[in-house]
Amino acid sequence: MEILIEDRQDRYRIAHEEIKKKAKTILDALECHDGELSILIVDDPEIARLNKTYLGRSGPTNVIAFPMQEGPFGQINPNILGDVVISLDTAAREAQDAGISVESRLDQLLIHGILHLFGFDHEKTPEEAKRMAKKAEELLEFLRESRSVPKLDESANLNSPWPRPGS
Repeated sequence: MEILIEDRQDRYRIAHEEIKKKAKTILDALECHDGELSILIVDDPEIARLNKTYLGRSGPTNVIAFPMQEGPFGQINPNILGDVVISLDTAAREAQDAGISVESRLDQLLIHGILHLFGFDHEKTPEEAKRMAKKAEELLEFLRESRSVPKLDESANLNSPWPRPGS
């Protein structure tokens, strides 16, 4: 299993190895032991650009998934799952609004993006949205039980609305 992470934002320092462990845990729970996944962490301007270019939607969003198993050439290499792009700026705002940690929101978004790579689509029907939400909650609980939670150093962001550790 290969999991690649690229960090194109500079507000937060991210523990890449912890995110890789978590992604591996999610893929294992989905019985995809040989899957290849790319995770891209970006800021709002970058995800807004991707959102407009590939989805025709304006503005930033929290996560975009680019599945490689779809289309006429989807089965050329069945191990390549695709790319998950997460805006850490949006994740941080959503975490604050929900009263949860940025790490928890990042967990949710990583699961959400990976589920899209597996064909889940909450925008198709209300039934599919329920099925995806149920699977996401199961995976989130599995992550909690495995204690494989990525660490995000919020103290690296001097403008962070959250207190620094130890303050």
